[in-house]
Amino acid sequence: MKAIVRRTAAGLGLALVAATAGAAPAAAATYGGQCGSGYGVVNQAAVPGGTVFLTYNSSTRKNCAVTIRSAPGAAMNMDVALKRSNSTAWQTDPGNWTQYAGPVHLSAAGQCVDWGGVIGDDWIVRTGTNCG
Repeated sequence: MKAIVRRTAAGLGLALVAATAGAAPAAAATYGGQCGSGYGVVNQAAVPGGTVFLTYNSSTRKNCAVTIRSAPGAAMNMDVALKRSNSTAWQTDPGNWTQYAGPVHLSAAGQCVDWGGVIGDDWIVRTGTNCG
């Protein structure tokens, strides 16, 4: 019986490797209001393991960014960053997080923003977006 189990396990291992190699990317994370009341998603960017969301509140005229994991789990390196495109001062929230990094808020009415995020060793940055 053990020999059959080993052969079956080996066969499944090969099947798993083949299935993993052609598997579709993980589902994108969903924004859940982490920036607070009145903020709506105006842009987003996929990063392996999740999504970075840029939101805006038209009442306060503030932007907000948050990096959200697709599948929360053990704490890991994460960050979110947001700044005016004409500035060098980033608003960030680095750390080891289980679900999301941020939120970080910024007043940038009438200006373009740069924003991005990190999950593990993977990162994404968008520059000169959402001007106005």
